[in-house]
Amino acid sequence: MGVYTFVCKNGGGEWTAKQHEGDLEASASSTFELNRKLVEVALSAGGSGGVQSSFSLVSPTSGVCQVIIGGGGGGGFAAGGAASGGGGETAAAPKEDEKKKEESEEEEGDFGFDLFG
Repeated sequence: MGVYTFVCKNGGGEWTAKQHEGDLEASASSTFELNRKLVEVALSAGGSGGVQSSFSLVSPTSGVCQVIIGGGGGGGFAAGGAASGGGGETAAAPKEDEKKKEESEEEEGDFGFDLFG
């Protein structure tokens, strides 16, 4: 798994990015294009697997881009599986509450006569 963090700056209508603690860099006319180029640069530096990227503006003329290659997809899947495992136990509790609620509604609504009988 590779994590690449870039410091991005806008000067004269051009966005430039330099890797924090590294030699990778790229430039583009928009943050969208810069993000795409940084993903390509990070992929060419090595690594394989799923790719996640994010770009956050710190000010109107500076930002941070992070590219994560590999390992991200598996963690999400494992977390999803763990959540659904715990959800099975809690799903039974609302059913019991619903039964109690239905029973109490029946008790409240029963006045000893049948309206449709």
